[in-house]
Amino acid sequence: MKKVSVLCVMLVVLFSAVVFAEKGPMPDKVYFDVRMQQEVAVRDVAAGNLDIYMNSVPASIMNSLPQSILNNLEVYSVPSGSWSLLFNPVPNEPPYTVKIGNKEYFNPLAIQEVRFAMNFLINRQYIVDEIQQGAGGPMFTVATPGQPGTQPYIEIAANMGLTPEGNQELALEMIEEAMTKAANLPENRGRLIKQGQWWTFDGEPVTLKFLIRVDDPEGRLKSGRYIADQIEKAGIKVERLERDRSAITTAYYSNPADLEWHIYTEGWGAGATRKYWHHIVSQMYAPWYANMPGGGDPAHWNYVHEEIDNLTLKVYSGNFSTEEEYWDAILRATELGLEDSVRIYISYQQDYYVANKNNYNRRVVYGLGDGLNQWSIITSDTKNRELRVTQYSAQGVLFMSAWDPVGTNGFNDTFSINIASTMYDYGMFESPASADITPAKIIPRLDTLDTKFELGEDGELVGLIEVPEDAIKFDPFTKQWVNVGPGLTSISVCTYDIVYGVWNNGVSESLADYMFGPAYAWDLSVDSGSGDTRYDPTYSTSMMPTLEVEVARKLNPDGSITVWFNYNFPVDHMYLASWGAPWWNVSASNQPVGVSWEIVEALTRLVEKGGASGRQYTFSATSAGGNVYEVDVIEPVCVGDIKVELQKMIDEKYVPVYIKDYVTPEEAVERYRTSLNFINKHNHAYIGNGPFLMERYDPVGRFVELTAVRDERYPFERGYWNEYFETTRLNIDGIDLAFAALAAIDLPVYIHVSEVLYPYDTATPAEGGNVEVALIALGNKWTFKAEPEAAGLFLATIPSSVLMTLEPGTYSVVVTATSEGAIPSTYSTSIIVY
Repeated sequence: MKKVSVLCVMLVVLFSAVVFAEKGPMPDKVYFDVRMQQEVAVRDVAAGNLDIYMNSVPASIMNSLPQSILNNLEVYSVPSGSWSLLFNPVPNEPPYTVKIGNKEYFNPLAIQEVRFAMNFLINRQYIVDEIQQGAGGPMFTVATPGQPGTQPYIEIAANMGLTPEGNQELALEMIEEAMTKAANLPENRGRLIKQGQWWTFDGEPVTLKFLIRVDDPEGRLKSGRYIADQIEKAGIKVERLERDRSAITTAYYSNPADLEWHIYTEGWGAGATRKYWHHIVSQMYAPWYANMPGGGDPAHWNYVHEEIDNLTLKVYSGNFSTEEEYWDAILRATELGLEDSVRIYISYQQDYYVANKNNYNRRVVYGLGDGLNQWSIITSDTKNRELRVTQYSAQGVLFMSAWDPVGTNGFNDTFSINIASTMYDYGMFESPASADITPAKIIPRLDTLDTKFELGEDGELVGLIEVPEDAIKFDPFTKQWVNVGPGLTSISVCTYDIVYGVWNNGVSESLADYMFGPAYAWDLSVDSGSGDTRYDPTYSTSMMPTLEVEVARKLNPDGSITVWFNYNFPVDHMYLASWGAPWWNVSASNQPVGVSWEIVEALTRLVEKGGASGRQYTFSATSAGGNVYEVDVIEPVCVGDIKVELQKMIDEKYVPVYIKDYVTPEEAVERYRTSLNFINKHNHAYIGNGPFLMERYDPVGRFVELTAVRDERYPFERGYWNEYFETTRLNIDGIDLAFAALAAIDLPVYIHVSEVLYPYDTATPAEGGNVEVALIALGNKWTFKAEPEAAGLFLATIPSSVLMTLEPGTYSVVVTATSEGAIPSTYSTSIIVY
């Protein structure tokens, strides 16, 4: 009898542990604030006044810290941030002049040859060595060296003859030749003249307005000044406009034709750890993505490059048949981006992120390609279950962009993303540890994934999978979900299970959320005529390539959704499945942000009709001004207008047309009331579905308080992601390679490789693995296998027979280390052969 009682107690305890396991993230509370000086932030972390600092710490600061400070810091080192230059190429055609008012200006950056010459004029190695103090490396394309899948991109730059040191003499010759040619155009003859040191136009020096970020004093400020000096060597004056983050508005949102700027010193966070880079190639080189000069705003002059658009859209939309075709298209698009040089990359940063070593039980999850991110917040295992976070802001403000959960420019700063992303749950995402696509709330049944197609006469893929007649799609003209009827086919198909969670206002997620998202996006992206008040051309430009992927869907009796879609990705089946996955987020910003559909609807009605405050609203930052404001779910006046709109929706018993078959008027009204109560309590309208909710936002005190979601309906247990991401990775710790080599002698390359347990950084010398060394010359590549010499040490030899085929010069060397079950590692450097 006693044994039975003990067994019963054990079963009850076990059952309780299973049923009542604590849900949500590791911390109970997260407190965000800002520091106006990076040194202060780092010292506050070391002193234990803060737990973690979300910004990267420059090498100049890390190198100056005394050992007593370093002893208290847990350091996360990643190759994440990057620097680039954005050029204003208006009008990007001869005679390269722009008329503003009654005056005409000559823009040398409208000449492709001048822009491309900048790649040689700038000594990237100097910037890395002298300004970054060695904490980083030269960078030529969007692909950050050290991340997975970057080697093919590194080879493009090497094959184009780009080197870390550049070639100042060649660059000056190229610029001089291009300017002379422009001066000889009939429209410019006698007007564009070299007078002494300077080029002049209509008697005035040709001048470039260079926006240089002054709030990065040890980084982009110094590099901008160096680059300005280099440009003036070509006889082109530079007006150094040293600005703080306000420069963002000028560079990205002004009309390029107004010539308010010519060059901008960009700084990027990696955003994620990436395995495939076609998305970033599109973002940084393709005009269709609306991230090039003009921003896709139809009211602006916009940079145009049809071939880059066609190639990136081909890859982005999965319209290719083989892995070889994928690489051909995306690498050619990258090559064109380098050639046209509207955006050129300068360097990547070896970024250092810090946390207090004594306040944590274990290291946090972080992106191997982007450093501390939302996963770092979610997995922060602090001893008191509270997390104190700071961010660096030279101006002392938390956010620089609107919290717009719909438009392309919403959440366009890392300050906003670091906070808002913790209130967002992914369907599928790129793992911060491996860059592999990882299911979270959307689980593809890979045994149902199928792809069938043939090539049409125009070379486009034609799907051969028949779509059932009763499958449905949203029709933006009739504003309803309709049966597709007979004769429709798709390239791929997959069935998905949905793991429903809970919104921050306490409302359970439902099928309606996943029906609202695509229908709403279609409605805003298509002009249905008759004065369509919801059509947004800027939104459409960004969203259509994604929207057109889904052909149809079917809601299955077991709650799953089968999706037929036109996308092919033979490189990776899980990646392919992610493109058919149902989604609810309507944001065109491509950021991990989003709010519940009732907030989206209220915002859209404000854009259509204006707010009770008298304001007019827009989803586009470029359209804001005067009495027109970009929507913002945390800005007090906009929040007040949202509240009024929700009350109108209650009074109307309003149901969005997109989900009228999935939500009753009574259910809709209940959601509006619940959201209104949430806004009244928290004074903001960011209602996400993630592991945290924003308890309090104080713009005056520059303070945000997040509270963990412990609701039983939340799908992930506390600590789930900490354990999920544990994995082994290879790391190339360094290579021993001569700075220069005689072509007549074999060249040894020693590679130091370790196995590292992520995220804990416990390392042991690698006992095995496949290590290769690639030598890249103009149009050629030689690969040599490295053999193990000892634990953690591999040796490859580049034979003199290869070196002697090369002309004297600088060549790229790329090392890769792979092992089954481990994350690969890459390392790139250069060698002078003579």
